[in-house]
Amino acid sequence: MMKYNYLIAGAGLFGSVFAHEAMKKGKKCLVIDKRSHIGGNVYTENQDGINVHVYGAHIFHTSDKEVWDYINQFAEFNNYINSPVAYYKGELYNLPFNMNTFYQLWGVRTPEEAKQKIKEQTSEYHNMNPSNLEEHALSLAGRDIYEKLIKGYTEKQWGRNCTELAAFIIKRLPFRFTFNNNYFNDHYQGIPVGGYTQIISRMLDGADIMTNTDYFDFIEKNPDIAENIVFTGMIDEFYNYRFGALQYRSLKFETQRIETENFQGNAVINYTEKEIPYTRIIEHKHFEGCDSKFTVISKEYPCEWKPGAEPYYPVNNEENNRIYEKYRKLADKEKNVIFGGRLGQYKYYDMDKVIRSALDITDGID
Repeated sequence: MMKYNYLIAGAGLFGSVFAHEAMKKGKKCLVIDKRSHIGGNVYTENQDGINVHVYGAHIFHTSDKEVWDYINQFAEFNNYINSPVAYYKGELYNLPFNMNTFYQLWGVRTPEEAKQKIKEQTSEYHNMNPSNLEEHALSLAGRDIYEKLIKGYTEKQWGRNCTELAAFIIKRLPFRFTFNNNYFNDHYQGIPVGGYTQIISRMLDGADIMTNTDYFDFIEKNPDIAENIVFTGMIDEFYNYRFGALQYRSLKFETQRIETENFQGNAVINYTEKEIPYTRIIEHKHFEGCDSKFTVISKEYPCEWKPGAEPYYPVNNEENNRIYEKYRKLADKEKNVIFGGRLGQYKYYDMDKVIRSALDITDGID
């Protein structure tokens, strides 16, 4: 006999929401994860009172009230507003591109002056048919914004020169002609007081959990453990790379404790010049306004994914999407396997979209 209704591979956000909703419908779930902890990439670790976002900054934002109400069942959220700052060769600029940014770049004070400056900077590129990301960004933003705030950061993020990246990667560049540094336009924003790990723990209350457990090794030894499988790992690995390997980008983090109360004055500062190898520094205490005599920072280094590394997000270019479509067609034929999350669906999801996806899928559970 099957021991579980669902074997869920991955104790991240998708797998945890799925397990929680399935258990509400009386299903028995076993959740496994190859890491030593639950939480996936939203895992936070308390270090002497500071909740450290171990796998990078996770700032919850959504305009989906149902999702907002759902996540607030599991933790109280603060009113944190993401207002990153860009550092370029000793200069600081507010993000996203807004009137503060334009004043810092050009000294303009009114929206009309800012629009005129952008028009001047992009005029020579208006008749261009962009063939790569650099040309597309120049046609949208002009030389100053591209050189100082886009080029270096993007090349570090993707590991390729902007002239080698497809133009469609930057579909648009939103300009905000107000003095508003709120990075997101979503109605609901915040950070859970006490970190994300508590949310996952509460979601998984009632499930059997096994960490340090690789799905492929486990299922080979326990092929009849469950009636259904929920898989949140790499879909190409699930099918043993039948149609070839999909590309992913990975991240490395250099985290350190510093004996000062306030290192950089902001939770996130992006480093947009290519000569600095990391893309940003995160100062974790600012997410929750933690009061301490020391601080913890993390430098974030993008890198190519290789087997054994953590895949963080898919590289959704035309070739990879073509390969993924072949895997998706196989997945659609599965009767007892559900694929979810960024890796299982080969799609860049924000946290709210991951939750929405899991809720929509579990609606179909009897």
